[in-house]
Amino acid sequence: MNKLKNKSSWWADFLRNFGTNKGSSKDERAYLLEQLQQAQARGVIGMESLAMIEGVFQVSEMRVRDIMVPRAHVVVLQEDMTVEDMLPMIANSGHSRFPVVDESLDEIVGILLAKDLSRYSDEKSRSDFDLKDILRPAIFVPESKRLNVLLKDFRTSRNHMAIVIDEYSGVSGLVTIEDVLEQIVGEIDDEHDAADVTNIRRHGFHRYSIRGLTPISEFNAFFDTELSSEQFDTVAGIVTNVIGHLPERGEEVTIDNYLFKVISANSRRINNLQVTLLSEPVVDSGVE
Repeated sequence: MNKLKNKSSWWADFLRNFGTNKGSSKDERAYLLEQLQQAQARGVIGMESLAMIEGVFQVSEMRVRDIMVPRAHVVVLQEDMTVEDMLPMIANSGHSRFPVVDESLDEIVGILLAKDLSRYSDEKSRSDFDLKDILRPAIFVPESKRLNVLLKDFRTSRNHMAIVIDEYSGVSGLVTIEDVLEQIVGEIDDEHDAADVTNIRRHGFHRYSIRGLTPISEFNAFFDTELSSEQFDTVAGIVTNVIGHLPERGEEVTIDNYLFKVISANSRRINNLQVTLLSEPVVDSGVE
């Protein structure tokens, strides 16, 4: 009963004082978050509730480029593939929606929902297979679009995926409604996430893309390096430590003989990085 009374009292005081805080909308937002953080510390609201409220504020400030799956990590299907070709890729990826391309990722002809292939489960039905019959139209959004606007568009159109394009109309990645919601409620794991997971991919003789959550032990085993895992468990952790702050997209840092470039990140974590093996070892990496 006392706890309920304390909550009621806090809300009454908050509502009474909030209108007296004159200033810019930015000042009012900062004041509101400060009051909510104090409320959490006093037990008026839970930590998870506070995190979601902060996520809502962050979504209104973030843009698609901050959370998109970068081009190098997009799993696509070719327009000329047969059902037999597609099924293993779909099963191994664990995804439910796939961009379908003609010759390159810049030539997207539509979106395929994995469930739409279920009608072609036997040889007889496959004889009538025509990919165009089940393709959905692709939705394109600019990198600069705000996430709160994108979420509203997703809800209105009932689309769950959009292709992200850069200022030159080239495809730079994709974004899903799940990616946006994760900024509010945190990581959403499904039954495929534990296995979905190629953490490190090679894209050239000296260039790789890696997930921020890649364990340092996995990085060391893959590259035959000895990065310390005493303070941090993941590559994102050690990169953030060397840079000295939570980095933004495009920031770079050299650790040992590797150049790490942030490909995508949000206000909470690094999502993806590009790693380039340097030709000459760097003596001072900044890692203690």
